[in-house]
Amino acid sequence: MAESAELILDGKSITLPVIEGTEHEKAFDIGKLRDQTGYVTLDSGYKNTGATKSAITFLDGEEGILRYRGYPIEQLAEKSSFLEVAYLLIYGALPTKEEFDGFKYSITQHTLVHEDIRKILDGFPSSAHPMGILSSLICSLTAFYPKSIAPEISKEELDLNIVRLMAKISTIAAWSYKNSVGHPLIYPRNDLDYCANFLYMMFSFPTEKYDINPIVVSALNKLLILHADHEQNCSTSTVRLVGSANASLYGSVSAGINALWGPLHGGANQEVVEMLEAIEADGGDTSKWIAKAKDKNDSFRLMGFGHRVYKNFDPRATIIKKAADEVLQALGLQDSPLLKIAQELEQAALTDQYFIERKLYPNVDFYSGIIYKALGIPTEMFTVMFALGRLPGWIAQWKEMRENKEPIGRPRQIYTGELERDYVSITERA
Repeated sequence: MAESAELILDGKSITLPVIEGTEHEKAFDIGKLRDQTGYVTLDSGYKNTGATKSAITFLDGEEGILRYRGYPIEQLAEKSSFLEVAYLLIYGALPTKEEFDGFKYSITQHTLVHEDIRKILDGFPSSAHPMGILSSLICSLTAFYPKSIAPEISKEELDLNIVRLMAKISTIAAWSYKNSVGHPLIYPRNDLDYCANFLYMMFSFPTEKYDINPIVVSALNKLLILHADHEQNCSTSTVRLVGSANASLYGSVSAGINALWGPLHGGANQEVVEMLEAIEADGGDTSKWIAKAKDKNDSFRLMGFGHRVYKNFDPRATIIKKAADEVLQALGLQDSPLLKIAQELEQAALTDQYFIERKLYPNVDFYSGIIYKALGIPTEMFTVMFALGRLPGWIAQWKEMRENKEPIGRPRQIYTGELERDYVSITERA
């Protein structure tokens, strides 16, 4: 007999079916609650509400587990490439060699953007935040590819939109950085792989040869994999909600970029570096700042430690810590003052009973911020890097929502405003 829950309201019994996922997580199905009772549920921030059923990512915060389509993140980061993981997330299975070669080739052939996009970019001042540029130019793709906004599109057209977006976001992201520093725009190279090509467009100049460091490419590859999807977070839920209105892939992802831009969501690694720089500017005495973090009357808190979801450890942090060590060694930055401060904070978090009891361990944002800083990526670009990695997850979630024909999202509310009142003429108002 199927499991169910009983809800008693005003002496009337209501049966709520229990839904169980493949990893045995359970939920009450309240889909008919309002029809049967007139009641809605109140769950501010949707912390206890499942808005969808998804087969893309499994996350267990208590056990420190993250899997894409069933594959442990540790295996994917060690053995796979970002584009292979992107294919896995979007299409549900690891590609055959023929499928993967075709996917890579298609993306390579679409990295160029329409020259009119340069004209739009020219309209932004150099002070424009790269995330604002990224969101605007991604949304502008609907103008260059008008078929993308059709409510119903063929599989071939959808695949083309996916490839275009995967290809062009790296060019647009790199150009948003070049715009911010007033450097000439660099066009993509078809002979480079995805991560190497992005670094080339970011850091090369027309006047000199650019050497691509394979250790840096490998670290970026891992960073993008680790950020590729993370279940139903704020930006992912935004993509699905916007997409539920039959909005285009480009428009939905643009909305996700704006959600990610919020400092409570995508800005954690930027806050890590800003914290390290503040400690360095103060003289570098980490013991002072650790004491401040322990002081309940002090507003200061360590950034990059602990996680809203992971209650034991962040499985991504272990992977990226090793990559951070390799990058800093390869770039000769292992003795930098900023790294010394980071290492001292890390050591305190791993050995001090105060942090251990509260499970304030270093998370992926702590190490990714250090890597981006070492690569010379400015802090205002950190969230753009996050968006670059998260794109396959957004695409996969949007695609799944459309294929499942999910209804348009329409949250309810509990009204707390004024009761009905009559209009008063402006001459008679007190």
